Amino acid sequence: MNIIDSHLHAIASDTMTYPKNPIGGHQSAWSQERPVNAEGVIKALDVAGIAKAVVVQASTVYGHDNSYVADAVRAYPHRLVGVYSIDALAPDAVERIDHWEAQGLHGFRLFTTGTTMPGQSDWLGHKDSYPAWAHAEKLGIPVCLQMTMQGLPTLRTLLEHFPNSRVLLDHCARPDLDDGAPYKAAQALFDMAHYKGVHLKLTNRTLAAAAQGRSNPTAFLEKLVSAFGAERIAWGSNFPAAEGSLDELVTTARDVLSGLPNDQQAMIFSGTVERIYPALRGVAA
Repeated sequence: MNIIDSHLHAIASDTMTYPKNPIGGHQSAWSQERPVNAEGVIKALDVAGIAKAVVVQASTVYGHDNSYVADAVRAYPHRLVGVYSIDALAPDAVERIDHWEAQGLHGFRLFTTGTTMPGQSDWLGHKDSYPAWAHAEKLGIPVCLQMTMQGLPTLRTLLEHFPNSRVLLDHCARPDLDDGAPYKAAQALFDMAHYKGVHLKLTNRTLAAAAQGRSNPTAFLEKLVSAFGAERIAWGSNFPAAEGSLDELVTTARDVLSGLPNDQQAMIFSGTVERIYPALRGVAA
């Protein structure tokens, strides 16, 4: 099966050329303990049998300076596609979108929560961000959202204003799954299926959460696919933020998803992300 990783990170060894400026004011622990540079990412992809990957800006290392992601994609254009980060409230947000798209990156990330910024930031949905959203909608630029479930009401408001936006929720917006089926605590996530532009990144972080408490991954996947369809779900490893080798992470994902029909597995492992990022099409495993 052709496999494409929709969500991993690369950390440069050269801190002079690529200085650190993390969102939240301090660098994430994972990026200090187990950094992997672009060359290491390619080696990990080869070992794991993964055709290609989307390198998402490491916001907790470089903030909105996407130079390393851009250089990584230039170095390995046949294996990597890059997603950049922006400050959507900045007066020059639209110009920065155009700049990074011209550098060969595809789609931007809005970082509203994370290990260096716990909780849900209140700037998501601020009207100062509307020009960036309008620009993305007009040009068909996908928007990755690092957010929590608490931000979903704001996202719904944004999608009412920009109904043709294409959004990917990193880690499925970090739902609480401990209660198990029918997952009442995560109902707000399933309700987002109403908005056709909403897509989910089913990362190993989410798969681990689905195995906690009264939940089990099979029941969660059944409900997720029933609500969104496999064509709106993309697997991502979250390597190296997630502990373990990339080979171990993809093996875990394949085991968990093995109960789905083959066509749904193929869509989640490559078809969805290829549709969102057309530069990935045509890559053989």
